[in-house]
Amino acid sequence: MAAQRLRPVILPALAGLAAAIGCGGGTGPSAHPTPPFAAVSAGGLHTCGLTAAGVAYCWGYNGFGQLGDGTTTDRSTPVLVAAPAGVSFAAVSAGLRHTCGLTAAGVAYCWGYNGFGQLGDGTTTDRSTSVRVAGGVSFATVSAGEGHTCGVTAAGAAYCWGDNFFGELGDGTTTSRSSPVLVAAPAGVSFATVSAGSGHTCGVTAAGAAYCWGWNASGQLGDGPTTSRSSPVLVAAPAGVSFAAVRADYSYTCGLTAAGAAYCWGDNTSGQLGDGTTTSRSGPVLVAAPAGVSFAAVSGGAEVFHTCGVTAAGAAYCWGDNFFGQLGDGTTTNRSSPVLVVGGVSFAAVSAGWRHTCGVTAAGAAYCWGDNTSGQLGDGTTTQRLTPVRVQ
Repeated sequence: MAAQRLRPVILPALAGLAAAIGCGGGTGPSAHPTPPFAAVSAGGLHTCGLTAAGVAYCWGYNGFGQLGDGTTTDRSTPVLVAAPAGVSFAAVSAGLRHTCGLTAAGVAYCWGYNGFGQLGDGTTTDRSTSVRVAGGVSFATVSAGEGHTCGVTAAGAAYCWGDNFFGELGDGTTTSRSSPVLVAAPAGVSFATVSAGSGHTCGVTAAGAAYCWGWNASGQLGDGPTTSRSSPVLVAAPAGVSFAAVRADYSYTCGLTAAGAAYCWGDNTSGQLGDGTTTSRSGPVLVAAPAGVSFAAVSGGAEVFHTCGVTAAGAAYCWGDNFFGQLGDGTTTNRSSPVLVVGGVSFAAVSAGWRHTCGVTAAGAAYCWGDNTSGQLGDGTTTQRLTPVRVQ
């Protein structure tokens, strides 16, 4: 029942809808010319990109206003996010049905679905343009999950807001919040980054210790048992392992060491832990990367059943669920260990969404692959792709 609750209730656009309403052709907002992207973030059925100048664009499903263009019309090519006058973003994070952006000054803005208060503006009203997160907290990073959002300050204090059914806000309660509340971190613990997943959240300290809190039915908190927690618990990392980054996904979590080794834990029904099995784990297991492969980054997100990583040389690998071709290997076969994304594109970063994946090159070209029901691949169509296609 808990898993059913967390699965999204989304009515994807029918194939061809974008063309029918004039969103996939050469006119209207979708034809707005986009400069190169510095980053991309794949969410539920939508994707967002950010330029070096701090301008955000989004595309795909827009039923809740998560594209931020002032409408609820799906788009199969990028549209400009309607940011307040004078606001430019330093980072953007696409969640399941909402999106958040962060300015260089640390001001957070969110838009889209707000049924649990995940936009952080003190209401539960959906927004089709960006609204400022309440509370006056200055953030260094933000992460949009399924029904909640989290951020961390430059001083290492973590705050979360939105759905708190499983304790994913980390404040010691299960009370949902429509504005940021402080995560009840153990004494002396400060976070470098936090990652909001579906029903759980994880953070990593500057010293490489990982903590998680919230839903734990599959062992995604990594502390050994499967008991949900409403405040952070230490991940039981193997001896000598410290993490440079962690990513909270739907019902599992992955971490990356400074040396480029990836570890995952939690649900493994689709092989998303990457250890060559489909056995769920309540503590970190090493991802079975090909010989000689080390990762510079790994990516998953809210409501995601696959994982992707990119090497320092720009090769992308994915593993886990592949029903929609989101692994990018030209098939729809699930993989329990990493497979190379085909196409010969060298990526600077990759981002795994719900049923699709996107990446950006050092030159700023964005590519996506997998499910395209709502135009989330950004190629002007709603055609599923098993290998990377360039965002228009």
